[in-house]
Formats: sequence, C-alpha cells, structure tokens
Amino acid sequence: VTVVEAGPCIVVCKKTVGKEGYSSVQFGFGDVKESRINKPLKGHFAKAEVANKKVLKEFRFSNIDHFNVGDLIKADIFNVGEKVDVTGLSKGKGYAGTIKRWNGHTLKATHGTGPVRRHFGSIGANSDPSRIMKGKKMAGHLGHEKVTVQNLVVTKIDAENNLLAIKGALPGPKGSVVYIKDSVKKA
Repeated sequence: VTVVEAGPCIVVCKKTVGKEGYSSVQFGFGDVKESRINKPLKGHFAKAEVANKKVLKEFRFSNIDHFNVGDLIKADIFNVGEKVDVTGLSKGKGYAGTIKRWNGHTLKATHGTGPVRRHFGSIGANSDPSRIMKGKKMAGHLGHEKVTVQNLVVTKIDAENNLLAIKGALPGPKGSVVYIKDSVKKA
C-alpha cells in the first residue's frame, strides 16, 4: 500500500451553475506564509476568510449544497474498500533519447553501424512528403506529465491523522501532491 496524507482540506470557494455555468467546489491544502503568495490569491483567501493555502484544486460535483465555504474535508469522506482514481505528476527524468523515451530498438553493435547505435534511424521519407510528420517519436523531455492511475482500492483510513492507505503505486516522487477522487470506471 501507499500511505497518503489526505487533508485536512478546506473549502475555499463554491461555483454554481447560475454564476459560472457549472457547479464545483474549490479545496485548499497545506498552509503557506503570506509572503509566498501573490496579491490576487491573498484577496481570494481573504474573501473566503480562510488561511493561505499552498495548493488549490477544483472538483466538479452535481450537488454542492452540503459544502459550505470554510468547511474542513478530512480523510473520512472515503470508505474502506472504495475504489478511487489518483492523479499526479509523474517523476521527471529530464532529457532522454529515443531508446529510453519510446522503448525503441538499438541498432546492431557491429558491421559498421558506427557511433550511432542508440539513434532511431530514419525520421521520414526524402521526396514525399518532404517533411517530418507531426507526432514523430524523437528525443526530448521524459516524465513530469499528468498521470491518472484508476481503480485503486482504499484499504485503511486513519481519520484522526488524516491518512489513507491505498493499494498500489501512485504517480510522482515521494512528497508530491496527488488528487484523489471517486473512480470513474466502477469496475
């Protein structure tokens, strides 16, 4: 299992169909010094009369009547055995070649391949289409992208310490922020 600190989160803002065109609730997590946030966010937190938060995340709900600005949301909103989806940023691995980034095959190591054994070979035709096609798999930045792992099971809840034990691996390095919500695919 992976242990996650799940709160306490505070309701910072409610968005309604009448005003914004959709219904959602904005949660804040993790206290931060006032010098670390900009003036628009200071005004946003002052209007809600809540402490400054490091992370803001909006979740859409069909019914937001049971949420009020300033309410604390703790880990006990989940149940043991419930399936959840966890979203986060994957581990960043920097600049990577095509072999590591796209699982390409290396060229043969002998018979004159030369110093280009880990290159990807041809990247396109010569005369037609006379350009490199969009989406061609090439070297570049690997990792640090939004990843969602679906249908993970909540195995244990520690309500007084706001900890969740989730079966399976979660995206991102240790200490990173992840977003947990009800599973989309109820499999």
